[in-house]
Amino acid sequence: MSHFTEIDNLAVNTLRLLSVDTVDAAQSGHPGAPLGMSPAAHVVWTKFLNLNPKNPDFCNRDRFVLSNGHAVAMLYSLLHLAGFNYKIEDLQQFRQLGSKTPGHPEFDLEGVEITTGPLGQGISNAVGMAIAQANLAATYNKPGFELSNNHTYVFLGDGCLQEGVASEAASLAGHLQLKNLIAIYDHNHITIDGSTDVSFTEDVLKRFEAYGWEVLTVENGDSDLDAIYNAIAQAKQSNKPTLIQNKTTIGYGSVNEGTHSVHGSPLKADDIAQLKTKFGFDPKKKFDVPQEVYDLYKTQLAQRGLESNKIWDQNFAQYKQKYPELGAEFQRRLNGELPANWDSTLPVYTPKDSAIATRKLSEMLLDSIHSTLPEVLGGSADLTPSNLTRWKEAKDFQPPSSGLGDYSGRYIRYGIREHAMGAILNGISAYGVGYKPYSGTFLNFVAYAAGAVRLSALSGHPIVWVATHDSIGVGEDGPTHQPIETLAHFRALPNLHVWRPADGNEVSAAYKVAIESKSTPSIIALTRQNLPQLEGTSIEKASKGGYVLQDVANPDLIFVATGSEVSLSVDAAKILASQNIKARVVSLPDWLSFDRQPEQYRKSVLPDGVPILSVEVLATNGWGKYAHQHIGMTTFGASGKAPLVFKHFGFTPEVVAEKAAKTVSFYKGKTIVSPLSSPF
Repeated sequence: MSHFTEIDNLAVNTLRLLSVDTVDAAQSGHPGAPLGMSPAAHVVWTKFLNLNPKNPDFCNRDRFVLSNGHAVAMLYSLLHLAGFNYKIEDLQQFRQLGSKTPGHPEFDLEGVEITTGPLGQGISNAVGMAIAQANLAATYNKPGFELSNNHTYVFLGDGCLQEGVASEAASLAGHLQLKNLIAIYDHNHITIDGSTDVSFTEDVLKRFEAYGWEVLTVENGDSDLDAIYNAIAQAKQSNKPTLIQNKTTIGYGSVNEGTHSVHGSPLKADDIAQLKTKFGFDPKKKFDVPQEVYDLYKTQLAQRGLESNKIWDQNFAQYKQKYPELGAEFQRRLNGELPANWDSTLPVYTPKDSAIATRKLSEMLLDSIHSTLPEVLGGSADLTPSNLTRWKEAKDFQPPSSGLGDYSGRYIRYGIREHAMGAILNGISAYGVGYKPYSGTFLNFVAYAAGAVRLSALSGHPIVWVATHDSIGVGEDGPTHQPIETLAHFRALPNLHVWRPADGNEVSAAYKVAIESKSTPSIIALTRQNLPQLEGTSIEKASKGGYVLQDVANPDLIFVATGSEVSLSVDAAKILASQNIKARVVSLPDWLSFDRQPEQYRKSVLPDGVPILSVEVLATNGWGKYAHQHIGMTTFGASGKAPLVFKHFGFTPEVVAEKAAKTVSFYKGKTIVSPLSSPF
């Protein structure tokens, strides 16, 4: 017996044509994928997806991720049919400036779970969402109280599966046995260049089977709704993540169906007319939605989601009575709040404390805060002993059958998969319920994850990168492991904290700002070598991103530095003092936090009338915002003992003091305007 009626077929074709009209109105977009994917989308949304359009943030909703985000016209059409706040007029404004229907899904839009577009990211984000769900369920579910049991559904295409990040994430998902993850692979054999025969002939199902996934096939994804239904129903019974190969025809029904020409260009007017006629619609009407289709989505999706949300609310109210501490904690996380006075657990240091590598200070901090913040979920890309990202009593997040941990564990072994780790972090953050995910790798290898970092900043996911081995201080591993340009690259991204703390108080400040952030991610660059605890630092001052560390009256020069070069500048200032040259030392651990301070404060730190010299053992790009002259790296590093490498490149107090004296001489008698001064 079929689960579908003729109204379902009408709804599928309505979805197809809404997507086509949406692209046509913009004369820009991708009609091909929606024409092929609409049957699967209709089945998922009307028969399986647990959503409440009246409460889009319902925490136990199923997550739907469109990894092939260019097919977003279909997603907006689904959101409209389902009763989310998308009107026909919004579809008509597709891809127009200021509309709520931009060219790819964006995280801040109602009903959109995460920003997608760069291929491979969405499926990797979905792995993160599935990890979050499994951890939440293992942490809070009790007999008779399933606060978390949602599924994550992801649509992806041949393009997503060719990106390496997707392979990394899928491999980890298989290892972790994330059974509530269901991926529907729109297998249409077409990418922008044409047939996949030119570049992609691997057996995808065998690959995913080797990863540890359940693999299923729908032979006719163009019209066999029951086959799609049965495959999804089977996937929901699996103890593994599932990939459903859904064989479709790109541009189904178009005169150019099955070709790459229908992928990324609007259909011609006569093609749209014949398409509408073929599907039983009036070719003269645009954005035509029969009332029966609205009714179907209302009864089969909206009302189901509303009832599910109502039952969950009642269940949670009873849960809070039976488990008051856990219930209050869960509610706090739902509210997006941190525990009261949580920051009192942050370590504080004085100059009397020992010199310690900032990566070690980071480990000590994690050990101090982890029990206060159950929402902190961390990990490392196979560098745990080097990144020092695992607190002493941490339990690993692993499938219970592995004997290595369980899903309540809060430490993730990402393996050597930096890019997937970054995308998974975004997915954990986007899942919500207050998660504060962090990861660890060498600073140089955050560059492997640059695509995911960019999406963190663009989307406002407040994730944290613990990025150790931050300079030529790496030493013997040499230039392959020594970052030079990395911070300049990431500082150029809007909405990204890039911290390079100089001591323990600055490490605590970096974490405080990162954890309290609601919409800005952080990279915290940390040293391998020991650094002294400095006179003049504090969590409060460092939280401003930049401050006067050590001062003199009427300075002749201002040093502005980060990380290990702050103590270097302090030592250079002492040499200058013996030469009757007075130097202020400014620590600037995070440019973004400093830039967000009032102008009066910033100008008090870096005022007019004094030459400013930046000191950082990295590329000098971008330092012109704050300093007149710069000491930095202009080449790659070198292999050797760290102190000798620093000396080789001139990062010693004597050389820095010499260059500072030359800077003072160069600017003597000249009018000096702070780089912070601007007509804009």
